[in-house]
Amino acid sequence: MATSAPIRRHHHITLCAGGAQEDYDFHTKVLSLKSVKKTALYDGEVPIYHFYYGNDLGEESTLVTTFPMRQSGRKARKGTGQIRTLGLSVPISALGFWRKRLTKAGFEVREASRFGERAIQFQHPCGLEYELVGIADDDRKPYSNGEVPSELAIRGTHAIVVSAREHETSNEFMTEGWSAKRIAEDGRFVRYVFGDGSGAHTGKIVDFALEPELPQASWTYGEGIVHHCAFQVDDHAAQDQVKFRLEGMGFTDTSERKDRGYFDSIYVRTPAGALFEATVSKPGGMTVDEKVDQLGTSFQVPPPFRHRTKELMEYLEPLNF
Repeated sequence: MATSAPIRRHHHITLCAGGAQEDYDFHTKVLSLKSVKKTALYDGEVPIYHFYYGNDLGEESTLVTTFPMRQSGRKARKGTGQIRTLGLSVPISALGFWRKRLTKAGFEVREASRFGERAIQFQHPCGLEYELVGIADDDRKPYSNGEVPSELAIRGTHAIVVSAREHETSNEFMTEGWSAKRIAEDGRFVRYVFGDGSGAHTGKIVDFALEPELPQASWTYGEGIVHHCAFQVDDHAAQDQVKFRLEGMGFTDTSERKDRGYFDSIYVRTPAGALFEATVSKPGGMTVDEKVDQLGTSFQVPPPFRHRTKELMEYLEPLNF
């Protein structure tokens, strides 16, 4: 049954990255996430890879997905009106390990703190902003067969940071339309969480950064920006509740339900400009087209391209995995 607070937590975040091999190596070798799914973007006529990275089963809130855009030649502009940072959760005792690992791999690492949480910041090779945030009580199971020992490994998403010019309309959207609670401020940051506001919040956080001095970011597909963040809802009834509530607030461009193969989605452009998605996982999740022990081992042709499989495979850049 739908509830008055249908948004549960992050489901996945989707990034417009650079080269396919560069992106794959960064997530699987440097960050030691599992390649859960290799497929292609469902929208449009020109094929673009869609990679999923996460834990052993690709469970909700462990998923980072990417569209490697370099092959298309499309570049994006960073700025306000967009998600600007992806925060991932690691054990707080692992921050030193990750700082050394990233530095050894050639990444420039900065230490940071927000809302009392220690983090290290670095960039994806294409310039996307990442944080690893030290969390003491994250019981999500990490990828178990990666190079990084499980006791040090990434647990899943922690927070996203949305860059906004102003905040008043976003506050209404988040609390009334997206069933979040505003719990804290830290300088130019405002924090929202999902659930009852108590206990561990990791994987349930949206931070807004007030940055009116920045130019407007791109909204289209293009290398170097976050495309959207998806949030988990329980079922289609809860998803419908989100849509009806948004439309009642005046967000009448909230999308119809779209079948994404592994989940069903609706999308809305938030007042700040960031694209949000309310997502219902399908029974079986990532295993609808691959067995558990074969997840991510072969390319899955998406239904919109089934009649063009040969053309698709000849067009997409080769990937060594």
